[in-house]
Amino acid sequence: MPDASCGFSSPGSPDSDGTEREHLELKLNKRHSRLAARDVLPGYGEAVQAVRFLRRSLPAQPRIGIVLGSGLADVATGLEKLTRIPYQAIPHFPQPTVEGHAGTLHLGFWGGVPIAVLEGRVHLYEGYSAAEVVFPVRVLGVMGVETLVLTCAAGGIARRATPGSFMIFSDHLNLLGQNPLVGLQNSRWGAGFVDMGEAYDAELRRLALSVARKARIKCFAGSYAAVLGPSFETPAEIRALQRLGAEAVGMSTVLEVIAARQMGLRLLAIATITNRAAGLARHPLSHVEVLDVGKRAAQELKRLLDHIIPLLENCHPPRAQTP
Repeated sequence: MPDASCGFSSPGSPDSDGTEREHLELKLNKRHSRLAARDVLPGYGEAVQAVRFLRRSLPAQPRIGIVLGSGLADVATGLEKLTRIPYQAIPHFPQPTVEGHAGTLHLGFWGGVPIAVLEGRVHLYEGYSAAEVVFPVRVLGVMGVETLVLTCAAGGIARRATPGSFMIFSDHLNLLGQNPLVGLQNSRWGAGFVDMGEAYDAELRRLALSVARKARIKCFAGSYAAVLGPSFETPAEIRALQRLGAEAVGMSTVLEVIAARQMGLRLLAIATITNRAAGLARHPLSHVEVLDVGKRAAQELKRLLDHIIPLLENCHPPRAQTP
């Protein structure tokens, strides 16, 4: 064995342990420096700037927010004391590039309830990052929204998931390959490790199903599979999703859910079933069909929300986390 006085140390010696620790710390510091150079943006500071801009236009503090999916713009009609703000006017807001997503924030009152409605969203398949996709929802959270209603268009997998019906999310499968909590995160968003066991509020889900039943609106609870897109799924993929327990499939919503839960928002998510999924439909799938059925179903969704929103106003326990 070499003599320690010659500048060598055995692998298990204190000097060796200290050197290994120094090397490890140096590697970790370099890694953190590289990560810091590509911080997750837009971040908390950008959200605060957007909220400061929006507060100049708020008719009242909204505690309920709604995100409208493909073809569902007509749901926002009828808001009172309405202020419309295009996304391009809001600092750091991403701009939708897909037909059926106008990119307009509506601030007003729904049946006397102050509300913020995001007409349109952006998607990963448009080339946006996960942080950009969830930024509008995070802005609503910073603005003081406590309950979020997410809507989307989806393909029906379950037998009962027929075009024109609605599915209330009870759970989801995140098959997007992305998560908005990845990377360096500002702790003001909330905890980095978020429990998703009850991502969708059970009380709000029961409320929505009860309202739909009384209003004779075809509605059921089920699990949603989020896939990347923009190509529609293959029949083999749909068969696999069936085996995984998915009852509907789409290309959005789940990243927003994760970000909203990190901030402690209560969530109700509603999918408009616009088509039968691949292999279950008798004709080729198209975005035109999604928009067409979504537009026709928008009035039924609006009728459902007309009943739900006044009840949501009374369902506001303190937020679990405040960024």
